[in-house]
Amino acid sequence: MPTIHPSAIVERGAELGATTVVGPYCHVGPHVVLADEVRLISHVVIAGHTRIGSGTVIYPFASIGQPPQVLKPVGERSELVIGTNNTIREQVTMNPGTGFGNIVTRVGDNGLFMVGVHIAHDCLVGSNVVMANNATLGGHVQVGDFAYVGGLAAVHQFVRIGPHAMIGGMSGVENDVIPYGSVMGDRARLSGLNVVGLKRRGFSREQIHSLRNAYRLLFAQEGTMQERLSDVAELFHDTGPVIDIIEFIRADSSRAICQPK
Repeated sequence: MPTIHPSAIVERGAELGATTVVGPYCHVGPHVVLADEVRLISHVVIAGHTRIGSGTVIYPFASIGQPPQVLKPVGERSELVIGTNNTIREQVTMNPGTGFGNIVTRVGDNGLFMVGVHIAHDCLVGSNVVMANNATLGGHVQVGDFAYVGGLAAVHQFVRIGPHAMIGGMSGVENDVIPYGSVMGDRARLSGLNVVGLKRRGFSREQIHSLRNAYRLLFAQEGTMQERLSDVAELFHDTGPVIDIIEFIRADSSRAICQPK
């Protein structure tokens, strides 16, 4: 049986796992699904059609699954799906999707979302993502696995952040960030590769060396971007991380690619 504090409100229809813990003064809505080992520490509000995977811990005053913060009417059913083993700290807000977006906002596994983080409607956030204090994602943002978003950073709507990317603290990100890239600045500019993150993730010296060479070629002054993409794809056709960057840049997007100064 789940453990529910006497002061908590769990509305009829909510589904709780056998080992779910709902702490003092929490409110769980009627369409919420909480898996085993989910823990709501206290004063947590979970609303809407929200599903939370096992092992996720949510700290006081987080507001999860409340309606999207948009001007358009949102009467359709939409969802917020949060994966397993996430840590969601105090005052975090996460909103579900919309009918003019993905219908679902999705957060992967093993993430750390520090105090005051906001994940807006229709975002797709990967696994092993870290968002530091008060980092904000606008609507429809995509964040790849192992990305790090620094404190007070703000990511514009529809921006894509590639896997293993690093967003510096207090950055304003208006354009797509390539996989393995590092950006910073009031209007963020590409400052190089996230070499520290690559080493921590176990990338080999040869892979990092290839990424560095490919980066220099991609953002050189000579030729067009399409010409440089073709050259890099031919030179590094057997280097997976470099191909990740090529495919990311070539993919459809409503944003430009973040460039070096």
